[in-house]
Amino acid sequence: MLKTTQTLAAAGEGKTGSERGFLEEEGGLDPVNANDKMDLIQELIAMVDSVHSIGEFRKTQKKEACVLMRRLKLLLPLLEEIRDGEPVPEAAMVCLSNLKKAFVAARKLLKMCTEGSKIFLAFESEEVMVRFRSVYEKLSQAFDGMPYNEIGISEEVKEQVELMRLQLKRAKKRSDTQDMELAMDMMVILSTKEDINGDRASIERLANSLGLHTIGDLRVETQAVRELTRERPQNTESNRQLIDLLSKFKRIAGLEDNDVLDDPAEPKTLAKSPSLAIPNDFLCPITLEIMTDPVIIATGQTYERESIQKWLDSDHRTCPKTGQVLSHLSLAPNFALRNLILQWCEKNNFQLPKKEAPTSSSVECNEEISSLVQNLSSSHLGEQRKAVRKIRTLTKDRPESRVSIANSGAIPPLVCLLSYPDSKIQEDAVTALLNLSIDETNKKLITQEEPIPAIVEVLQRGTVGGKENSAAALFSLSMLDENKAKIGLLNGIPPLVDLLQTGTIRGKKDAVTALFNLCLCNANKDRAVEAGIIASAIELLKNRTLDMVDQSLSLLLLLASHPVGRKALEQLSVVQILVSFIKEGTPKNRECATAVLLELCLKNSNIILAALQEGVYEDMVELCKNGTNRGQRKASALLQLMTKSEQIPW
Repeated sequence: MLKTTQTLAAAGEGKTGSERGFLEEEGGLDPVNANDKMDLIQELIAMVDSVHSIGEFRKTQKKEACVLMRRLKLLLPLLEEIRDGEPVPEAAMVCLSNLKKAFVAARKLLKMCTEGSKIFLAFESEEVMVRFRSVYEKLSQAFDGMPYNEIGISEEVKEQVELMRLQLKRAKKRSDTQDMELAMDMMVILSTKEDINGDRASIERLANSLGLHTIGDLRVETQAVRELTRERPQNTESNRQLIDLLSKFKRIAGLEDNDVLDDPAEPKTLAKSPSLAIPNDFLCPITLEIMTDPVIIATGQTYERESIQKWLDSDHRTCPKTGQVLSHLSLAPNFALRNLILQWCEKNNFQLPKKEAPTSSSVECNEEISSLVQNLSSSHLGEQRKAVRKIRTLTKDRPESRVSIANSGAIPPLVCLLSYPDSKIQEDAVTALLNLSIDETNKKLITQEEPIPAIVEVLQRGTVGGKENSAAALFSLSMLDENKAKIGLLNGIPPLVDLLQTGTIRGKKDAVTALFNLCLCNANKDRAVEAGIIASAIELLKNRTLDMVDQSLSLLLLLASHPVGRKALEQLSVVQILVSFIKEGTPKNRECATAVLLELCLKNSNIILAALQEGVYEDMVELCKNGTNRGQRKASALLQLMTKSEQIPW
């Protein structure tokens, strides 16, 4: 038993690096001595059991990881029959030794999907799928030559194992899949220009999707990213993107954005008195500093007033510690705890940090907001204009104002003002609603007022700014799946395509982001193609000065997976322009263009011939060697198609 435990630890069970097993080359295991046969079989059984004790999987790989765990469990009856049956011949021992290597690889992968950086696992989701397929292949190959009859395996168990091998082969043949919604969110968020209105909405959706919206989640993720970047210092660009994305999540959560590469700093109060251990109950769960003004929130948890208020002002409606939705946002002073803290400080001669006095009165602020909301329905045009303009300004950069203004009843009159016969009021109203919709609760409140027809009207006939912000508002509202279909049914797609064709650079970027999100709904793909989206996207590709190549290619990839979109792409002879990006584009351009070309070639051999005639074969060979990880996989798959087509110009 001691030997088994030592072997498990040596195989990596005790490692804490999230991606260590994923990033290191797997070494072979020492050949198993014949005298250790029973130890090996018992160890394999223990390894399957240990895999099933692994914790909760990351959302992005949960389905695949659970399937792999079930398949490993199917092997237990086989291992138990080998253990309890006839003497094990050498041929079977070779298979079992290979099975051990597969088990080690599987366990490393599953641990990575449990403990690894959530951002990394989402960012490199296709790379992780390649890893799963590698494990499938190892498991399947381990049973090549297994002498079932010689070791007395029952027919039932044999059939079960062979069925599992068949499932593994099918899984290995599945084509690469990518979460398109997640991919577009990543693209929007990592935009260096920072000029897309829907940027914050994408960040919030992605944070919620990855489970990185609480203080605790983000602290764990920070440590995981820190370990990952230290283990792969050569991946400079990828590491920087991971750190940048984590920083944006932390800023939305109201966390101080320290450098991820630095070790976590000690709380300031602890640094002042290193020999003094402050009771944990006295430390704010957010800042880990001793509390000077502890307050209780709706879940019964206590926080420092300043830190929890900052959390709430960042549009959060959950408890940072428990993740529970708050039934109200009131803060109740925790006088009992404050008295205990003061007594402890006096007894231990500990000086509490001084807090700055607030600079403005919340009462005055609430009165101002109530007055503004009331003036939205004023009979005087001048008062209406001032009120809607002021609300637009307040909601732009002040999360706390978004909550207060919505709670004061501003949403219904703002929706009414969308139809007001004054283009400037319309622009201010739609922009205010866009700002308010950043808050998830507000998004639902706005949807209840049925604003989409009026927003579409502003998108069609409003000012330049009104059109841009209407596109961004539709994008933000389409974060709710119910609104994706509504916007399509209410004729919101044609004016977005028109904005894509004729709008300003900002308008085009807002439009392409909104259209991508809407086209995640299959019914909207037909509407978008009919509205001329493909020709518009191709025009964007031709104008490289717009810096919208990757967004346009991602939109074309989404449409290429749909029969109507694929047919339209084939008719527009898009091959030449795709090949031009494969030859001369940035690494990301080349990756995206190859993905679109592959999608087209999978269904049409004529596209393969057209691509070969454009001289793409040598570029695919080069991309397989020097492209991005995803680019290499797409290029490899395309080369296989070309080889099968027997049209390669040797």
